[in-house]
Amino acid sequence: MNEQHAARVVRGRNRIHTGDSDAENVRAHIQRVALDLFIEEGYDKTSLREIAEKLGVTKAALYYHFPTKDDIVASLIEQRIKAVDALLDWANTQPRDSATRLKFIQRYSVLHDEFVHGNVIRFFERNQTLVNTLPAGIRLREQMGRIFDFLSDPEESLAQQLRRTMAIFSVHASWFLLRERPGTLQERREAALEVAAELLRAADAHSEVEAGEDRQGGKLDASADLLGEDGLGEDGQGQPQAEQLDAGHR
Repeated sequence: MNEQHAARVVRGRNRIHTGDSDAENVRAHIQRVALDLFIEEGYDKTSLREIAEKLGVTKAALYYHFPTKDDIVASLIEQRIKAVDALLDWANTQPRDSATRLKFIQRYSVLHDEFVHGNVIRFFERNQTLVNTLPAGIRLREQMGRIFDFLSDPEESLAQQLRRTMAIFSVHASWFLLRERPGTLQERREAALEVAAELLRAADAHSEVEAGEDRQGGKLDASADLLGEDGLGEDGQGQPQAEQLDAGHR
């Protein structure tokens, strides 16, 4: 909700109205005001009464929309879950390849930036224990698991799966690591997508190498045999045989 729309809020003793008399706008306004207080004063120190006073209504009017503070937080999580579920539904209709994975991350980054508005991400960062214990928070973690399943290929090595799933974390990292640095929201998003694309390209390149090695008869396994099970050369002195042989030619 922009500032002009928020300015049209009509405060009364027992009801919260917006200029459009839209229940969703009312809830969004409550969420924004509550989040501002949660960030300024801390979640534990903020009461429903304080939120109601900030809104200029009675506690009963606020209770009609959100009986508890946890309900306010859960409503924010549910909004994110709903948006990302729609994105996953779209992804499941597309070819499972790097082009689709990158498109998914591009669309996810837009949702993430929208979710940042109103101190939501900052609140989640400061109150991870609360978020993780709410039923909606548990569902959010499960949803991230579905995102990882979509981005990765269980047939690939663990390193490959990690490369592909780390691509989504570039979006999150751009907010946590770059938010205090010079640059616009769009520039941070572009930086995140650049890194995500690099990780996906690297994963594709490694997959081609691994596939070629498999066709040549398990070159990786042969290298492991040379080093031995403990990673040392067969002489057990801590220097791989390959290095010893190479040293002998220098």
